[in-house]
Amino acid sequence: MTPAQLSIGQLAGQRLMIGFDGTELGAETRDLIAELHIGGIILFSQNLDTPEQIARLCRQAQEQAAACGLPPLFIAIDQEGGQVARLREPFTVFEGNPAMRDVADATHFGRVTAAELSDLGINMDMAPVVDVAFAADSIMDRRAFAGDPARVAEMGAAVIDALQGNGVMAVAKHFPGIGRTTLDSHLDRPVLDTPWQELAASDLLPFIAAVRCGVSGVMLSHIVYRDYDPRWPASLSEKIAREVLRGRMGYNGLVMTDDLDMGAIQKYYDIETAMQRVLAADIDLALICHRGPDIARAYEVLLDELRKSSQMRRRARESAGRILAAKEKYIARPLQADHASRARE
Repeated sequence: MTPAQLSIGQLAGQRLMIGFDGTELGAETRDLIAELHIGGIILFSQNLDTPEQIARLCRQAQEQAAACGLPPLFIAIDQEGGQVARLREPFTVFEGNPAMRDVADATHFGRVTAAELSDLGINMDMAPVVDVAFAADSIMDRRAFAGDPARVAEMGAAVIDALQGNGVMAVAKHFPGIGRTTLDSHLDRPVLDTPWQELAASDLLPFIAAVRCGVSGVMLSHIVYRDYDPRWPASLSEKIAREVLRGRMGYNGLVMTDDLDMGAIQKYYDIETAMQRVLAADIDLALICHRGPDIARAYEVLLDELRKSSQMRRRARESAGRILAAKEKYIARPLQADHASRARE
């Protein structure tokens, strides 16, 4: 499938990655895939029980997408290890980034995690965190690699290489870095006054390394970096997503928001504004991690904007090209092999 073959509705829906309730693919989620042409799903603890159940859920989701004539789904999870790891025993339990001693530890984490996710049908890990925790009270102190930006860059690149070398897309987060903040964006919108030149010389270094090693995705933070864009948080910022990440850094992979259900967004912007900003900034995937009316409304806004503007449709096809390329590389061939294997059984 090529971008030119996608309808306007599919161009809109492929930009959405959604969360849902339950350990089975219920009628509501099936309808969202069918009617909104959803591009991906993200799994949380409420979706997870046994390994067999998780694999069945992922298979059901991919079969629904195929039955609807859609590209395969991104199926994502936050599996950083330590504080943020959705999969617990019987899966391998890692202590997390702060406990990793060297590149060998990072590589081991990536290889084991990729193998376990692949066995389940999960094709994207929302990891690694490559924020640099500059102080003990950093919001990322318990999730970040220890050390200076150069070490964080080295460790992050090792995780990315190990995940992707073993068939799972990696997502570096949270661009352009949230290690200097103490306010949790789940609750409210942090504002950072650090001069941009200082951020560029330190916080951005691990992301530059991630881009250079071909990371599949980069997740934007919900922080306002006042010295560079005083109006919009990075997740809605044309200046940060298009000008810096796409333009100056030359990144042509998947760019995604953090969860738009977080307080940093919900308290300040309606879903209409958020979706308009996603399009303006050439952000490929909007994450809406909780079921509710915002998912359908987000799709409606995307669809309306694409119908109104030929320029937006052109840029949407460019985004679809990035989405389909990632799916072809990491999902399409394994799925075809799986189908062939089941046919022989």
